[in-house]
Amino acid sequence: MTTYRIAEAARLLGVSDDTVRRWVDQDALPVTADSPARIPGAALAQHAVALAAAPPTPGDVLSSARNRFTGLVTRVQIDGVMAQVDIQAGPHRFVSLLSAEAVRELDLQPGSLAVAVIKATTVIVETPR
Repeated sequence: MTTYRIAEAARLLGVSDDTVRRWVDQDALPVTADSPARIPGAALAQHAVALAAAPPTPGDVLSSARNRFTGLVTRVQIDGVMAQVDIQAGPHRFVSLLSAEAVRELDLQPGSLAVAVIKATTVIVETPR
């Protein structure tokens, strides 16, 4: 069974060590009896999924894309007809290239709430050695 120290769990979830300790104290995350305490990987994964649950899509929109990351726009660069938008969603940074018209239409600017919706046909999974 894979386990993680509190600091490792915090880094993986993009929160502080203190936040993870509070979750442990509130029984939101189980820990082993080991010293230092370790969080079972399966429980951490389940908690990460619960945290990442995106708010429902407004309106009557159905989508086949399953990868949704709600975050804040951190940068907008417009260059002619194209634009680059950076979104920080927890520990994840997404960079999207889209039309300048779309950026203006969506009124994207630093601090705006946005959802990065990703549809990919290939996903590569890596693990440490």
